Amino acid sequence: MNEFFISINSFLEALLFFDILFGTVDGVSFPFLVAWLISGGIYLTFLTKFINVRAFTHSFNILRGKYKTIDDEGQISPFAALTTALSATVGLGNIAGVALAVSIGGPGATFWMIVAGFLGMSLKFTEVTLSLQYREFLKDGTIMGGAMEYLSKGLAKKGYVSLGKVLAVVFAFLMIGGAIGGGNIFQVSQAYSAISHEVPYFSENPLVFGFIIATLTGAVIIGGITRISAITERLVPIMVVIYLSASIWILGSFYDKIDDAFVLIFEGAFSTSALYGGMIGALIQGFQRAVFSSEAGLGSSPVAHAPVLTKYPVRQGFVALYEPFIDTVVICTMTALVIIITGVYEPDGVHASLIAAKEGAALTSAAYGTVISWFPTVLSVSIFLFAFSTMISWSYYGERAWVYLFGSKFSIIYKILFLSLSVIATVVNTGIMVDFSFMLMLTMALPNILGLFILSGDVKKQLEDYLVKLKSGELDREAII
Repeated sequence: MNEFFISINSFLEALLFFDILFGTVDGVSFPFLVAWLISGGIYLTFLTKFINVRAFTHSFNILRGKYKTIDDEGQISPFAALTTALSATVGLGNIAGVALAVSIGGPGATFWMIVAGFLGMSLKFTEVTLSLQYREFLKDGTIMGGAMEYLSKGLAKKGYVSLGKVLAVVFAFLMIGGAIGGGNIFQVSQAYSAISHEVPYFSENPLVFGFIIATLTGAVIIGGITRISAITERLVPIMVVIYLSASIWILGSFYDKIDDAFVLIFEGAFSTSALYGGMIGALIQGFQRAVFSSEAGLGSSPVAHAPVLTKYPVRQGFVALYEPFIDTVVICTMTALVIIITGVYEPDGVHASLIAAKEGAALTSAAYGTVISWFPTVLSVSIFLFAFSTMISWSYYGERAWVYLFGSKFSIIYKILFLSLSVIATVVNTGIMVDFSFMLMLTMALPNILGLFILSGDVKKQLEDYLVKLKSGELDREAII
């Protein structure tokens, strides 16, 4: 099994992750897809005139229900859609991914994660708006949205019929792979790594852990998006509060070291030192892990937003801005600060074996355990919940892609496959799974961002029209008070 995944990793790396610097910087490569994501984020940020920093108040008003109308169509509320998307993004990418970013790229990777978070807000706004614009109400009562829809329909509208179909199909296959890899196998393997350190029984019986998490996941995903959103509406706030409370407690205990941590972050972000590859190495690690955490630009979370009750597609785009901000700018930054302050990221330290094995969740657990001796046990429970919530959301993403390719009547095959691999993930090498997950999920950005570039003018027009109506008071007058 391990050799199979190694061969896939090697193929994808050679095909899509080639070094755009062509070896001009010793010891550092700049993957093409990372540059692709950065260029997309920068372009859309300027195109939307920094919508990522000027729409917070209006986004909050939408979330609290101020702009409901009688013409809203969909299945779930804007808040439910946001929590469903956050349940997929707020998870082990924040816990395991951040630890790996700092341990590999140094403290400077934190700065670039924050930058990636802000750029990701523009990407998220654009892709979610397009998802709502081109969503389809299917005969079985479900709603099909996401990159598959706006790539096929949107590009066809622009005259690129064949290109749109090809990109949509490629994206759908990649999202199924991403759901199985990053949204399933990676989650289970990292959760198992952390929990087996606290519960010795599972270290000797990994398949039991796999059966437990597969059973719980299966009990939820059978109910579809309405049950998934109902669970995530309750689960996500609890998870975030528990995790952030512990982070704030630790940072408060070491408040005198926070300044030093930020100095390390800024120095590392622009360092020319060969250690960790310097500035370029920190930038690459920061962006890679931030994207894996927030999924901005990958085209995945627009699937969760597609069933939302709304009249204007751009309105849910505003709500989606909160995803990368909460996920990356807030939670990832706090995790990174704890890891830096506790010093567990040092490659020659006592936790070198965890770094070498890419057991990021266990590394973060060790960081929190240095301050709160009993917290690794609580964190293990949190990690399990994070993994579980991510799995139920990503199972839905993959299922929508499966339905797009093969039809609704075959969705049960996908669900059986997804749950079966949840069990297998407990006996597969963790390090290989990390690489496999990143490869598949980052590859989704290739067709998705190409579509965003082509369709971005439509989003800009929708945004401008919406803001005119907002400024004139028209949106306030049509809202249900």
